[in-house]
Amino acid sequence: MISVALIDDHPVVRAGLRAILDSFDDVTVVADAGDGSVVDDLPEGVDVVVTDLQMPGVDGVEATRRLVAAHGPPVLVLTTFDTQADILNALEAGALGYLLKDAPEQALHDAVVATARGRRTLAPEVAAVLAERVTRPREALSARETEILAALASGASNRALATQMFISEATVKTHLVHIYQKLGVDNRTAAVTKARELKLI
Repeated sequence: MISVALIDDHPVVRAGLRAILDSFDDVTVVADAGDGSVVDDLPEGVDVVVTDLQMPGVDGVEATRRLVAAHGPPVLVLTTFDTQADILNALEAGALGYLLKDAPEQALHDAVVATARGRRTLAPEVAAVLAERVTRPREALSARETEILAALASGASNRALATQMFISEATVKTHLVHIYQKLGVDNRTAAVTKARELKLI
């Protein structure tokens, strides 16, 4: 029997996911919570943590980092977010699986089993996004460039970006030049538009 800890900040969604997971003959949910801080005090014997990504408080990425640092159970991200930035953040934090919430129940079961056994599982849509990054390296942004681009999308100024990221405005401008070159644009509005088209943010 595979023991699962389920994390999702939407109570109705969490209840529905718990019902689906508990319906599988070889899976049982032993804990559920609306915040990633639960990973600091998981019950004994949890085989896999299934977590949403963007949540108030401790989000899925931070929860994953904590589990990896503590040599805890493997993580399967189950979310609606499918941008390159979200996927890379989760995988770089150490998530073993990444599945979208519109996946069929059988796909969810298979992903939980695979993750518990230490095998990587990516939704087809997620694998396609990563393949696009590999096959179009000119447009592949670094983690820092993606972070800056996401902040740009929220309307942050260069000064605000510099303050937020503890770097100089000159460094921000250098990053912007590289971002524009990679995306083939010449201004921040075009960069944000192109990045959204490519699902980079």
